[in-house]
Amino acid sequence: MRAVGVNSYGGPEALEVVELPEEQAGPGEVRLRVLAAAVNPTDTLARNGSRVETQKMDPFPYVPGMDAAGVVDQVGSEVTTGVSVGDAVMAMVVPRGAHGAYREKIVLQGSSVVPAPTGFSHAQVCTLPMNGLTATLSLDLLGLEPGQVLAVTGGAGAYGGYMIELGKAAGLTVISDSSKSDISLVKELGADIVVPRGDDFAEKVRDHFPNGVDGLADGAVLNDLAIGAVRDGGAFTSVRGFSPSGIRSINFTTTFVTALNGDYEKLDALRKYAENGTVTLRVAETFPAENASEAHARLEAGGTRGRCVITF
Repeated sequence: MRAVGVNSYGGPEALEVVELPEEQAGPGEVRLRVLAAAVNPTDTLARNGSRVETQKMDPFPYVPGMDAAGVVDQVGSEVTTGVSVGDAVMAMVVPRGAHGAYREKIVLQGSSVVPAPTGFSHAQVCTLPMNGLTATLSLDLLGLEPGQVLAVTGGAGAYGGYMIELGKAAGLTVISDSSKSDISLVKELGADIVVPRGDDFAEKVRDHFPNGVDGLADGAVLNDLAIGAVRDGGAFTSVRGFSPSGIRSINFTTTFVTALNGDYEKLDALRKYAENGTVTLRVAETFPAENASEAHARLEAGGTRGRCVITF
């Protein structure tokens, strides 16, 4: 069985097609025939060894990938979610060793696999699970009420885009940053107010909300530079582990999406949001497995809008 992985850490060129033994679905498990896997920044960090001290490692090859879409080709006993062989599905994958989404077949717990939203290609579908669940968790951690104000950094990105769209669906007023070239995109995603991207984000937000916003989702990893946008007693969530304390009674949290691994209901809710148009599935470009290094190189070059996708 083919997969895309690394036998040593390095740049995009370290990715190669590797052969892995085929696994069988056991009790409570489902096996996917993966047809598309999204490429995320976390994949590039795993590939180059930046997370070698924190990621759970088995012997090489290491196979990245947290987003998979395809069809069910095995259903183990005791699976109660109603999936059948041949169903189009999607899943978030938590990589470990060779257990990553960049492989032709992967076995997952049944609760991790939900129906794919209808009307979309496998490439589009695979852009939803991980970033959609990350945004879902961020909103849960921020704990905002309808009518309150949410600030988003990195609004044109995959996570930032879902934060804007899900924030609007939750009845929030959303202010986001953007480069000049992405202003129309960020507005189309639903941002009520768009401010220029940059290190002065907090000052730009305060121009519109002098007392600060109720909550902030820091997709651009501005960290300290974004804190000033939040009101006293507000909420701030980070996607890269930034977690200060004792600053104006702000509630700082870290959004680690693995906390929602296997949460069938939250992932299925994203399916419904895709089907009713609440969230937008964005693909930048697709690459066959043999050209996976090109997908990583394009992502690392910056400027992609939507996800690069590896296809099998």
